[in-house]
Amino acid sequence: MLRAFGILLACQLAGEVIARGLALPLPGPVVGLIMLVVLLLVAERGHLVDSATVDETWLGRVSNGLLAALGVLFVPAGVGVIQQLGLLREEGLALFAALIVSTVLTLIVTVWVFVAVSRAIDRKS
Repeated sequence: MLRAFGILLACQLAGEVIARGLALPLPGPVVGLIMLVVLLLVAERGHLVDSATVDETWLGRVSNGLLAALGVLFVPAGVGVIQQLGLLREEGLALFAALIVSTVLTLIVTVWVFVAVSRAIDRKS
């Protein structure tokens, strides 16, 4: 279990170092997660782990345990929102409008990309 936590934390630390060192627009933990996925793919190609049974490994069990407790990690964010209710009252309408506009734009772009990829795939077929 400690080895699994060590791997997860090492990937996160390496991601932080890379993201900050290269001034990437990605958070360090995201870069670390990408590194972990690459490491797992390399391990799978080297027949060190099977993707069908990765949940049964120590890394899989620790990761699933962390995912099961993920909801608890949102409690501090919820407390922060409650502490800023005055600011939310003042800027709530602007935040709501930004949320709606960004959601609609995201949906439009997603549909546009889907249609473009579908057409590209149809041309190749």
